[in-house]
Amino acid sequence: MSDRQTDALGRLFSAYGLEVPDGPGGPVDLAGMFGRQAPVVLEIGSGMGETTAAMAGADPGRDYLAVEVHTPGIANLLGLVERRGLGNVRVARGDALELVRRLLVDSLDAVHIFFPDPWPKARHHKRRLVQPAHVALLRSRLAPGGTLHCATDWAEYADVMRATLDADPELVDPHGGFAPRPAHRPVTKFERRALTAGRPIFDLIRHRR
Repeated sequence: MSDRQTDALGRLFSAYGLEVPDGPGGPVDLAGMFGRQAPVVLEIGSGMGETTAAMAGADPGRDYLAVEVHTPGIANLLGLVERRGLGNVRVARGDALELVRRLLVDSLDAVHIFFPDPWPKARHHKRRLVQPAHVALLRSRLAPGGTLHCATDWAEYADVMRATLDADPELVDPHGGFAPRPAHRPVTKFERRALTAGRPIFDLIRHRR
């Protein structure tokens, strides 16, 4: 990590961070964490945090809980939170599914899964985040009408995502397949690299019944 990231992690994690333990644990108090009652967006795999910070800054009426395992990314997002004065962002460190299991049913307004690891080798497909059991867990934490939004630049994974989401009877597809790119989703450095390399971007948006 850079010196700035090390400093941000040391100073800010206690105020804006959440450590996700392995194994059984109590529920996460979202209202207590953010200090208010507001719709909550869960960002799974926030990377270096630019997308989370940009979306939260443009959407002050909702709270954003980002979960990441990459420590430099967590530290970078904490620095962005401080510099931009983002009171509606918290950062969880640990396994996303462990965190989701600690969230109450119907507690989320949206779940974002932007550019998850595609695990392209067939023997690693079981590690993919978007698979039936995980989708059912995520959907159960969405409030009725809540949004599950996925994006990927990996065409084969996009097709698998679409089939998996279509198979969940409690998710509604408002676009009849892949969605137009939403203007509110910022273009990241990763996405620009994918486009430069000629890889199309696939967005999938579903709503809970």
